[in-house]
Amino acid sequence: MYPLKYIEPVFRPPSEWKSLILQVTNGCSWNQCTFCDMYTQDNKKYKPKKLEDIEQELIAIKRSGMPVHRVFLADGDALTLPFRRLQEICELINKYFPDIQRISSYCLPRNLTNKTVEQLQSLQQLKLSLVYVGCESGDDHVLQLIKKGESYESSKIALDKLQQAGIKRSVMILNGLGGNEFSQQHAINSAKLMNETQPEYLSTLVVSFPLGQERFAKEFPNGFELPNQLGLFKEMETLLTRLELDKTIFRSDHASNYLVLKGILGKDKASLLAKVQAAINTPQMIPLRQEWQRGL
Repeated sequence: MYPLKYIEPVFRPPSEWKSLILQVTNGCSWNQCTFCDMYTQDNKKYKPKKLEDIEQELIAIKRSGMPVHRVFLADGDALTLPFRRLQEICELINKYFPDIQRISSYCLPRNLTNKTVEQLQSLQQLKLSLVYVGCESGDDHVLQLIKKGESYESSKIALDKLQQAGIKRSVMILNGLGGNEFSQQHAINSAKLMNETQPEYLSTLVVSFPLGQERFAKEFPNGFELPNQLGLFKEMETLLTRLELDKTIFRSDHASNYLVLKGILGKDKASLLAKVQAAINTPQMIPLRQEWQRGL
C-alpha cells in the first residue's frame, strides 16, 4: 500500500490501474455537472494541495522502494492548477523518479483557457503526455442541459491546443446522455467534434445515476428518459456511422456498456458497425452484458 493519505473517494481512469495516484487537488473546481456524482461529499470540496505536502509524499514513496513508472494527478481536474504549479509538480516527480514514463491527468476544456500551447509543451517535456478529456457530448444543447459549462467550440479549442503541444488526448463521450429526445443530435454532433479534432483515444460509456437521476432530469424541459438497450445501440450506430477518424484507438468496453466494442477507427469501422447492427437486429446472436454484470 502506498504511504499516502488520500481524501476519499479517489477516482482514476481504468487504464491508470498501475499508476501512482498522486492527489494534487481535492474534488473538482467546477462540480456542477448534473450527471456526475463523483464529488458531492462534504469532504470533496475543491482545494489544491500544498506543494511541500506533495513533495513529502513523493519522498515517502521514493523511500518505500516501490517502483513508480507512471503517475496520475488526481482529483477531478488537476489541470485547473496554474501552469507554474503544474510545472513545479512535474519537476518534483521527475526529480524523485527520473525514469518516469508518463504523467497523466483528467482535464476539463476550461482548464486550458489560460494556458498557452508553449506552456503545455513545457509540461509535455516534463512527461505530462496524456490527459483524459471528459467532453461528454459535442452537442451544445445537451451540454447546456447537463450544466457542463462547456460548448462544442470550447472543447474543440482545448483538444486542438493539446494536439499542438504534443499531449495525447483520451476523450470520453457518454452514451445516452441526451435521453431519447436528443439522442440523435447528441451522437451526430459528438461525431462531428471527434472528426474535427482526431483524438488519439476515444471511449464511450453509458451514463449512469448511482444516486438517482432526479437532479439530472429536472433540467430537461420534457423530462429525461434514458434510452433502452435498443435505443443505446441505435445511438451508437449513428455515432460510428458519422465518425471519420484516421487512427484513433476506440474503446467501448466499460462495465456500464451492454455491448463491448474495441478497435481502431477508421480501419475497424466496418466491423464495429456490423457488430452494433447485429446487436440491433439479432441481439440473441451477440454476447451482451446482463444487467447484473453491468456497473460503474
